[in-house]
Amino acid sequence: MSTVAVTGLVAASAAELWRVLTDLSRPRSGGRSPQLLTPGTFGPGTSWRETRTRPDGGTVAEEFVVLAAEPPRRLVLGSPGAGFDYRITWTLRDVRRRGRQHASVTVTVRAQPAAPAGRALALVLGGLAVRAAEQVLRQDLAVLAAATSARHAEVV
Repeated sequence: MSTVAVTGLVAASAAELWRVLTDLSRPRSGGRSPQLLTPGTFGPGTSWRETRTRPDGGTVAEEFVVLAAEPPRRLVLGSPGAGFDYRITWTLRDVRRRGRQHASVTVTVRAQPAAPAGRALALVLGGLAVRAAEQVLRQDLAVLAAATSARHAEVV
């Protein structure tokens, strides 16, 4: 199993970030809006499909399902991938910095090989895959910060 985590500080409250994070009508990274696959309100069982642009210019469609939702603190998503199953956890908490409201955001992705080919691929491309995943997470966090109209986001 491989784990990648990125933490950032955004000039917004955890509640504001939660609203943006769980708003499936807004575009995601890559400028595309998710395609909702289940009806009803956002919560466990909600699923959608996102189409992302790969670094090589191609596209990839990913499906996500909400496994746990604890507003406005924690969101856990599952995503079956090609040879891997992913678990994405967003953790939000309010912090004060220089007397102003901010939210600390940590997004963690755990990739579990789902097939022998996935295990072999993880051994061969492990470090490269981790760096690529970290780059995507940083981009997702920057898009989230921008969507809150935050003046700045620091990703550490």
